[in-house]
Amino acid sequence: MNSRPSLWVVGTFDTKADELLYLATLLREAGVSVLTVDISTRGSHAQADIKASEVAGHHQLGRHHVLGSGDRGMAVTAMGQALQRLVRARHEEGRILGMLGIGGSGGTSMIAPAMQELPFGMPKLLITTLASGDTSSFVGSRDLCVINPVTDLAGLNRLSRRILANAAYAMTGMLSGAAPVALTDDKPAIGLSMFGVTTPCVQTLVGMLEGSYDCQVFHANGAGGRTMEALAKSNMLSALIDITTTEVGQHLAGGVCDAGPDRLAAAAELGLPWVGSLGALDMINWGAPHTIPEQHRGRLFHVHNPQVTLMRSTAAELELVGGRIAEQLNRSPGVVHLFLPTKGLSALDAPGQPFYDPEADQALFHALEQAFDVTDQHCIHKVPLHINDPEFAQFVASTFISVMR
Repeated sequence: MNSRPSLWVVGTFDTKADELLYLATLLREAGVSVLTVDISTRGSHAQADIKASEVAGHHQLGRHHVLGSGDRGMAVTAMGQALQRLVRARHEEGRILGMLGIGGSGGTSMIAPAMQELPFGMPKLLITTLASGDTSSFVGSRDLCVINPVTDLAGLNRLSRRILANAAYAMTGMLSGAAPVALTDDKPAIGLSMFGVTTPCVQTLVGMLEGSYDCQVFHANGAGGRTMEALAKSNMLSALIDITTTEVGQHLAGGVCDAGPDRLAAAAELGLPWVGSLGALDMINWGAPHTIPEQHRGRLFHVHNPQVTLMRSTAAELELVGGRIAEQLNRSPGVVHLFLPTKGLSALDAPGQPFYDPEADQALFHALEQAFDVTDQHCIHKVPLHINDPEFAQFVASTFISVMR
């Protein structure tokens, strides 16, 4: 195998050789070092630089486990696992510049997890027939570019040549140079979580901290929380100001802004300095009204826009959330400061607003005070302010600055 760092062009040569070789030719003509990688599970192709059998040999159970099965579904799954292991190993050796993959549903299921092994910022471009649908399952939290091929990937034609050429030249552009280094790039990077209903708080914090920190704000919509956690685990963030922990409540209640069970794991597992609050836990997000599960039909709702409907969290739901947040934060070996804004958790949870419910919020505060383990490093602050009051943000900022000294 070529030891020179190269762009990997990946796909199933048994069905898409014409497209893969066309992409490789365009890229090489543009001066890009290319390795073509075959992930076929039936047959092989002599023109691929890295043969399917070589990829399959990186499966932990060996080549035969991938290529010796008559079950296509099992073979595709195993080939995808082998490709992940190969990509991980070659990236660690510094031999991958980026990845360009093409595939239908099977190819996408093999290529996308391997692309997720590559670091943020390394070019990743996937041409997939699944691009016009929900891409969240294969994009995940990575900076993975997706192109819809329009026609099926079943040979070259005048349309597919143009779209594949666009992809090749887009990848050439991504590889042509690194992003300019900004003057702020030498500042420690911190992650902040925000919803529309906690924007005033986070904007105030950014205004106070951006002189000393590279403030990266993540929308707490599920994908945003997962991305912030992934960046923290990749050592790309020095600390978290996790104002908007609504995704924890969304996960427990089944809302659409669910970041999964590992929300707060970066603090729990890595001990990353964590300063945060309970932003937007007063609500659970759904889509358009007709998408709301039947069991919730009698609840209090607020229509945020035609595609987003908010449901007020109950005291019972918030009690569960409090226990979950405390459980995660108690695991952290690092510094934790949790702020409880007793006058309201969001712009909708304030006097005169539709979600104002001090009794429900009190169930959250009580659960946290009961379950949160106070230590020399773990502190809980009960603050008689609304989360969007400027004084609340100032209190959070001053605590964060003292933690980071």
